[in-house]
Amino acid sequence: MSKHGMILFGHGARDPRWAEPFERLAAKLRATRSDPVSLAFLELMTPDLPTAVATLAADGCNAVTVVPVFFGQGGHVRRDLPRVIDECRAAHPALTIHCATAVGEDDAVLDAVADYCIRQSGRQ
Repeated sequence: MSKHGMILFGHGARDPRWAEPFERLAAKLRATRSDPVSLAFLELMTPDLPTAVATLAADGCNAVTVVPVFFGQGGHVRRDLPRVIDECRAAHPALTIHCATAVGEDDAVLDAVADYCIRQSGRQ
């Protein structure tokens, strides 16, 4: 039976409160799917991506989708993330690892943010 994990990948911050929206997003996803959803961070927070991938592999996942929860495709997503994904693939060759584009690159996400902005301005 296949098991497809998901990892929400964020930058990380010194203030632990920064991760609260990511934790809420992960909880929403866990409520809608039976396969595991994890968080991982580039720096300053744990777990890092290799640790999160290793945990899902040990949990029996045969595929993992990494979703960069970044607003755009900056240097971390273009340079750092592919390097770490390659390391994870080398460490877990039996695991299929797919990396999505940054969430902010998706038109539906931008539409949701635009709707939020309009609501905040008081114009409906």
